[in-house]
Amino acid sequence: MKNIVLCCAAGMSTSMLVQRMKDAAQKKGVEVSIKAVPVAEFKENIATADIVLLGPQVKYEQAKLQALADPLGKKVAVIDMMDYGMMKGDAVLEKALKLME
Repeated sequence: MKNIVLCCAAGMSTSMLVQRMKDAAQKKGVEVSIKAVPVAEFKENIATADIVLLGPQVKYEQAKLQALADPLGKKVAVIDMMDYGMMKGDAVLEKALKLME
């Protein structure tokens, strides 16, 4: 099972996107674990994550977080602003799955 972690400023708005992503995964028959955490909890979650997706509001953190993820061979990517704003769980899930290939 793949483990996707979404990081945003506080973890609130992203939890709605997590639910949409879980719904999309269920429709596709893809087994994934998806959760939202505040960016402050990145270090506690990177070890178990297969990929970390950042909310557009914290994309300025990407370089710093990717540097922490590199030694573990993990990817940190920013969620597309339009997909995030429109809560397109299916599109965000697709991007995450492609990046994990």
